[in-house]
Amino acid sequence: MDEFKKIRDLMVETQLITRGIKDRRVLDAMRRVPRHLFVDESIQYKAYDDMALPIGEGQTISQPYMVAIMTELLELKGNEKILEIGTGSGYQAVILAELSKEVYTIERVAVLVKRAEERFNFLGYGNIHVKVGDGTLGWPEESPFDRVIITAGTPKIPDPLIEQLSEGGIIIAPVGDRFSQQLIKVKKSKGRLSEEYHTPCIFVPLIGEYGWKGED
Repeated sequence: MDEFKKIRDLMVETQLITRGIKDRRVLDAMRRVPRHLFVDESIQYKAYDDMALPIGEGQTISQPYMVAIMTELLELKGNEKILEIGTGSGYQAVILAELSKEVYTIERVAVLVKRAEERFNFLGYGNIHVKVGDGTLGWPEESPFDRVIITAGTPKIPDPLIEQLSEGGIIIAPVGDRFSQQLIKVKKSKGRLSEEYHTPCIFVPLIGEYGWKGED
């Protein structure tokens, strides 16, 4: 039924397991979700390669390993309510939807939201909620969230997202300058924040009131 299944399995074995991804639920989700459906048909043959790929509007779909490690760092058990900042192609949201109860995802580029919604509907995901907006402001009317994931490079974690994080919650974000970042894992406990630093990375910039300025 899925001509890409063998390639997807190979991606998991060679790009994820060999680099230390251990969470079985994350690995199984990466095996299931048809990543090639989240890129243009002309580059579907590259969908399982170890690289980020363009999705139009100056945005990208992250390399499989980056999706996997960010997801693993969220420590998902299955009952979480997640806020994703930067819907993009919708691939990360679908991985999260496989592993949690509800996903709320925000994207500032309307055409990407339309495409992502079409993919969510085609694949039958009813637990993903998406809207167009400034992701740095979060989604206050749906807060609090058990987990927050930012899929764009940010100079710091936006204050509204910290405020909308529930007690015991986790935020994963690439923090740094416009051209290089480091994954940071933030936990909220008794109103205090603790940080862990993980792999270096490069994401497109997070544009918004609490992100980078100077672009439409």
